[in-house]
Amino acid sequence: MRRLLIGAALLITVCGTAGIASSGSHVTPRQWAIVKFSDPVLVRGQILAGSYLVVHDDDRMAKGEPCTSIYAFDPARGPQALAVEFMCKPSQRAVCDRTTFSLRRDDTGPSRVTEYQLAGDPEAHEVPAR
Repeated sequence: MRRLLIGAALLITVCGTAGIASSGSHVTPRQWAIVKFSDPVLVRGQILAGSYLVVHDDDRMAKGEPCTSIYAFDPARGPQALAVEFMCKPSQRAVCDRTTFSLRRDDTGPSRVTEYQLAGDPEAHEVPAR
C-alpha cells in the first residue's frame, strides 16, 4: 500500500511538472500526455483503445529516429508495453490548452489518427499512415 501511495505521489509530481506550458518554445525536449481513446482508433496500422501514454522526444526527432512513442497505460501501474512508435512530421500551430487528436473517419474500420498536438505545445505532429 505504501508503494502505491509513493507511486501515486510521484506520478502527480511528474504530471504537474509536465503540465507547465510554454507560449513560445518547448519547455523540455520530451513531452508527454496520458490519453484515453473511448472508441478504437488506428495509429500506424495498430488499433488502440483505452488509456495510453503518448511521448514526443525532440532529441530523437533531431537524430532522425522515431520520436513519438505510445505505450499502453494502466492507471494503477503506469506505462506498460510499447503499442506503436513512429517519426512524426511537425508543423507549427497555435498553442492549445489541451491535448488534441485529429481523426480521419473511414466508412470501414476505426478512425485513423492523422495528427496530434500536446497541451501547451506550439507544434502539431502528423502521424504517417504507414
